[in-house]
Amino acid sequence: MSQSEKYSPINLDATDKKLLGLLQQNAKMTTKQLAHHLNLSTTPVFERIKRLERTGVIEKYVAIINREKIGKELIAFCHVSLKQHSHEVIGQFEAAIAKLPEVIECHHIAGMFDYTLKVITKNMETYHNFIYNKLAVVDHVGNVQSYFVMREIKTGTALHLDT
Repeated sequence: MSQSEKYSPINLDATDKKLLGLLQQNAKMTTKQLAHHLNLSTTPVFERIKRLERTGVIEKYVAIINREKIGKELIAFCHVSLKQHSHEVIGQFEAAIAKLPEVIECHHIAGMFDYTLKVITKNMETYHNFIYNKLAVVDHVGNVQSYFVMREIKTGTALHLDT
């Protein structure tokens, strides 16, 4: 897939949008179950799914884990400023962040900071260890501001599809 194809929006019809909505709710639904909801036979549903996968609309299927059930109680957002902003420095920083398992999201942003990281750890002690032994040792990190989640109000993965 070329770079222009990667970022080109795909035209989705109403059935594609409904199918994607169903898969975002439960990706383990069978083709038969999806076909029932879409009032189609299984073959066109199967072909639509394959087309959506082939064109990159569907990137992958994942299991969403309850973080509290596995002892990951702390969510923090870190705003990070870099000391330098060369192409090389940005690439090095992003490569280093991609290797840190505590960072579940990293966004290059505009504004007072360069990046926002969503970090999930067991507790404040493990977060402290993450900051001092992992993030602070990444080259060219200038400033880090941490914000801690007291309570999650809304969280999800489903994208709203204009239907």
